[in-house]
Amino acid sequence: MSKAKKLEKIRKFYGWTTSIPILAFILYLSGYLDDNILFQAIAGVLLVFSVMSAVHHSEIVAHRVGEPYGTIILAVSITIIEVSIIISLMITGGEKYSSFARDTVYSAVMLLLNGVVGLCLFIGGRKFHTQTFSPHSVKIALVSLISIVAFTMVLPTFTKGELGPYYTGSQIIFEIFACITIYTAFISAQTVRHREYFIAENEESNKSNDTKHQAVSNTSLVISLIFLLISLTIVVLLAKSLSHPLENMIVNYGLPKSLVGIIIAGVILLPEGIAAVNAARKNKIQTSLNLALGSAIASIGLTIPSISVVSYLYDIPLILGLDILPIILLVISIFTVMLSLIGGRSNSIYGVVLLVNLIAYIFLTINP
Repeated sequence: MSKAKKLEKIRKFYGWTTSIPILAFILYLSGYLDDNILFQAIAGVLLVFSVMSAVHHSEIVAHRVGEPYGTIILAVSITIIEVSIIISLMITGGEKYSSFARDTVYSAVMLLLNGVVGLCLFIGGRKFHTQTFSPHSVKIALVSLISIVAFTMVLPTFTKGELGPYYTGSQIIFEIFACITIYTAFISAQTVRHREYFIAENEESNKSNDTKHQAVSNTSLVISLIFLLISLTIVVLLAKSLSHPLENMIVNYGLPKSLVGIIIAGVILLPEGIAAVNAARKNKIQTSLNLALGSAIASIGLTIPSISVVSYLYDIPLILGLDILPIILLVISIFTVMLSLIGGRSNSIYGVVLLVNLIAYIFLTINP
């Protein structure tokens, strides 16, 4: 029995979730990524799997703390990846990437609201016809999201302190305060004051979670913590190395640079989207919505304050305000999600509408 346990530990240790980040590090340190298209393509594949590895290890860690902390850990892990990539590119690229933070965060929110939520509602609705969830959790999440979106990406377009979609120094301080305050209040509601709104599990699933909680050994926990850090680090390094070739390829095809933000946001959110869709297929739509809406709030509420501090320290101009067309698309997306979720019952029709919104967003980005 003890030998079987040892073999199981060895199998877990040498699984793809640990070997892929190591291979990615070896490729990154080899120096073959500079001008070699083949190795850049391989690095892109390793980047995607490294992101999934980071999420896998964060889920193992999350089993030790239970729900809804598990979805919070997953959302924060994804946000750390996003923040690290944006900061590294801003520091090295300077003014060239002054709008990169806005484009990436905006893309993440649009992909989460329309893509992830839409796909979950569509797949869950097709399989179960109607799925129920807590409308109180949705209201808390949407109120928080709308306020943060307004303060970070809408108001800078219309303020008069500086010409263009910029905030003044004092306005940036207020924006940081607003984001952190709202995000803290949301996390407090999700974990303490109104935790019951975000949990829709019966007693049997709770027992299952307790079993999983006990199944995660101290050794597995330590290994997951180490490889979570390794995976996050290599994702940042590879994304930084591949961003310039990706941007050059997009420009050569005559496409807008904002597509870079969509692609990077899509890669970062891929494992989270898979987790949310899998939950919807298991009739756990509450978990899907916790992941999608919680990540959208974290993507703005944590990323924008971090980027604002970096832009101040390195004296990099930070473009926050969106143009009129993206603002209209964002308002349509939030309004559609609000009408779809406010009643606590969903179906596939809502998912279809949101997926059409996603297609419209991508199409109008390419053909404004």
